[in-house]
Amino acid sequence: MRLRHSLLPWFLLALLAFAVLAVILSLPSWATESFGQPASNLGAGQRYNYSLKLLLESEALTQPCNPDAPEQIFVVQQGETVDSIASRLEEAGIVCDAQVFRDYLVWSGLDRTIQAGTYRLSPALTGMQVARALQDATPTEVAFVVYAGWRMEEIAEALPASGLQISPQDFLAEASLPTNPPPFLPAGASAEGFLAPGEYTLPRSATAEQLVSVLIQNFTFALTPELQEGFAAQGLSVYQAVILASIVEREAIFDEEMPTIASVFYNRLRVGMNLQSDPTVQYAIGFTGDTWWKNPLSLSDLGIESPFNTYLYPGLPPAPISNPSRAALEAVAFPAQTNYYYFSAMCDGSGYHNFAETFEEQLENLCR
Repeated sequence: MRLRHSLLPWFLLALLAFAVLAVILSLPSWATESFGQPASNLGAGQRYNYSLKLLLESEALTQPCNPDAPEQIFVVQQGETVDSIASRLEEAGIVCDAQVFRDYLVWSGLDRTIQAGTYRLSPALTGMQVARALQDATPTEVAFVVYAGWRMEEIAEALPASGLQISPQDFLAEASLPTNPPPFLPAGASAEGFLAPGEYTLPRSATAEQLVSVLIQNFTFALTPELQEGFAAQGLSVYQAVILASIVEREAIFDEEMPTIASVFYNRLRVGMNLQSDPTVQYAIGFTGDTWWKNPLSLSDLGIESPFNTYLYPGLPPAPISNPSRAALEAVAFPAQTNYYYFSAMCDGSGYHNFAETFEEQLENLCR
């Protein structure tokens, strides 16, 4: 009887030790259920060590620090250590505990695959979500630039390298017949001329319809009552003004010359002269294999049969030939008052022009 009583404490102690051992052996399994598989490079002792740490501080990884906080920019530098990244994330309030966050990175093996780059992170993410976000530096938004003077085919050509998931074909289909055309666009007209130049920040997942809509919307914002009054004062509708502005855009290198170039075209229109603008012929020719704007033009090019050829046909061409800048639109709304009927490029290669009132003066300005 005494022997039984003397063995009982040892039995209980052995049972307790067995229970503790069972718990310890179960730690990696429990941690795997909550935090995923441990990294293959961790030894048995490390798996037990990290699993215990993570289970004790699980809330710091599974609950956001601030569910109502907005996103913020976070930059991971090339070669930056995991300790530095974790510390800065805690300082920014994006993760709740830098040490626990680091432990999770090591446990999951994500510490070895963090990418340098710029991220948009939020304290509304859990620590585990932040860790996985740091594996892909590809931004969810991209900057897309539309340059003044581009025709819509050139915008389409820029899409494959932009990061946007829009094919050139889908963009051209939408731009050729916009789903939501503005009221000043004639029925059946393309959006050419109304795809406002500028730099746009767009979701990587934006559709062709959304892109065209944003570009047209930006044009609409720029179309102030003052501009519309200026067009009307020149006897032009918005559509006609954009046609003329698209020509001025392609003719001018420098914004300060645009009002004077616009005045030349107005003077020609008033007396019934053809506009005789090279860019309209370039537009009619289209892509030549390496450019959309053939230069120089040959004498035979000037005779190409097209309603866009302003050497052959009087008045404005039937549609815009490019997407003009705000400066070109303002030049058409508020042209300079001149007696010029001609202009030609200066011979110094500066991009500026000589202007002339007579054809004889124009001939004297030509480069020899």
